[in-house]
Amino acid sequence: MKLRTTLLSRGYLRLLLLCALLGVPVALACFAFLTSQHALQHAVWEHLPEALGYERAPWWWPLPTLLLAGLILAPVVTRMRGRGGHVPVHGLGGPPLGPDALPSVVLAALATLPLGVVLGPEAPLMAIGGGLALLGLRAFQRSAEPDAQGRMLLATAGSTAAISSIFGGPVVAAILVVEGAGIGGARLVALLLPCLIASATGALVFTGFGSWTGLSIGALSLPEVPPDVTPDAGDFLWGVPAAVLIAAVVASLRGLGRRTERWTAEHTAVRTVVCGVAAGALLTAYALVTGRSPEEAALSGQAMLGELAAAPHDLSVVALLALALFKGLAWSVCLGSMRGGPIFPAVLIGAVLGIACSGLPGLGTTPGLALGMATATAVVTGLPLTSSVLTVLLLGSDAHNQMPLIVIAAVAGVITGHLLRGRPAPAEPTARSTAGQARG
Repeated sequence: MKLRTTLLSRGYLRLLLLCALLGVPVALACFAFLTSQHALQHAVWEHLPEALGYERAPWWWPLPTLLLAGLILAPVVTRMRGRGGHVPVHGLGGPPLGPDALPSVVLAALATLPLGVVLGPEAPLMAIGGGLALLGLRAFQRSAEPDAQGRMLLATAGSTAAISSIFGGPVVAAILVVEGAGIGGARLVALLLPCLIASATGALVFTGFGSWTGLSIGALSLPEVPPDVTPDAGDFLWGVPAAVLIAAVVASLRGLGRRTERWTAEHTAVRTVVCGVAAGALLTAYALVTGRSPEEAALSGQAMLGELAAAPHDLSVVALLALALFKGLAWSVCLGSMRGGPIFPAVLIGAVLGIACSGLPGLGTTPGLALGMATATAVVTGLPLTSSVLTVLLLGSDAHNQMPLIVIAAVAGVITGHLLRGRPAPAEPTARSTAGQARG
């Protein structure tokens, strides 16, 4: 009865209408952000090297680009309101940032992510969505002022609408909110409906606008996947230890990210630049050791993940391990010093390690890819259901047969991640923090 009263109340219905309208400007803002980032990334890593006479980015390319990223970010995190957003080692962020923090978030993301920072765009997107929602709230308050719960719902809906753009639709974003919020019953329904309607409206506008313009946003997707197989006993016998191993690697890399954050807490400007140079050196080392392009280890890993899934055997096991090592260490440095999202690079690192493990007798390539992505995502988010659903959507037609292994790997990732932290840990501040009290 209480839920029915809430859902049919005038204030809640007004909030749902506002969330539906909110999806439109959030989708357009996210489209502009993602297309700009994608274009800048291609300019830095493809067009500029070609203009200088190189067929691809040379081995030394990450050194000046990541130095520049550190120099740009240093004044943002030390002087600007909002400090460029949340530190990515903590997940997708804390309480929604107010509109006044949006300039620093957008500047930090657009000016540094295309330069090769080993982070994704998902955290800045959520900050943009939440900030725009709170900006719209100011106009809403002129007629009727919502309570604290209304502000929380609106900010969460804006963040969900934003994150759905990069995940290809509202499903993963909604599940992330449901699982991360840690609530149930009537409160869950009251939270979920605004998020669903905002993200669905936004996804509709986002998809239509993308088709009309023909511009690319570089969303997380796998256009091609390895041939589908039915997992057998060997896949599970090797898969579970492989998932634990991958979880241990990703959790250890994340632990290095926490140490980096503590180190940059003092002398932040100088040490931010040092971290940028260190990340560039690691990407350069990958290019020197493997003879391949440093672009494979740089950036969020969205493009490389698609290439790896389409041709998983193009890289030798040694090259795969080198990619996981150098990209993983660069990711650790960026987690504690730069600004961006932690999930996308982790997905690639997990996929790389999973495919490397598929050389074990009895473990197939497709199961290795599936368990690697699910495990790494679960370690970073602490959300096994979200990790499972994201992996299923990425695998597409391959997902049906891999679902049991995906779920087991996600659970193993969460448990291993908590064990390696040495103490009980709450869910990472992804949707839980976003669904918390918004501060405008």
